[in-house]
Amino acid sequence: MAIRNIVKNGDEILRKVCRTQMAFDDRLACILDDMAETMYAADGVGLAAPQVGILRRYCVIDIGEGIIELVNPVIEEISGKQLGQEGCLSFPGEYADVERPNKVTVRAQDRHGNNIKITGEGLLARALCHEIDHLDGIVYKDRVKK
Repeated sequence: MAIRNIVKNGDEILRKVCRTQMAFDDRLACILDDMAETMYAADGVGLAAPQVGILRRYCVIDIGEGIIELVNPVIEEISGKQLGQEGCLSFPGEYADVERPNKVTVRAQDRHGNNIKITGEGLLARALCHEIDHLDGIVYKDRVKK
């Protein structure tokens, strides 16, 4: 495992839409492990592939309950609303109020290509939406309440 460089605000890769991940192999597993190590080293709760310079649809999240790895995630259901402070490892030291759904259900695959479904509320819902936005070239500042 290795700590990777986190792409910072201003890098055009943060604005690109990621491609579907097709191969579920040792390379993907290694990158997911590296991303988790990078996220923990940076004291974050989530990290998406474009944040480490990879234009593929996967991310890692840990809100303190264990690592969640999502490959090719798609939000299936949303409900409720929450407004809260949000930051991003690509925007160090910056925070803003962002409105997100209070509950989301996401369909994805795990590192082996198995289909999974996860439902999150509160902070987990916020993290799921934030990281999936990264895969579509959207950063949290695009969602700031004016």
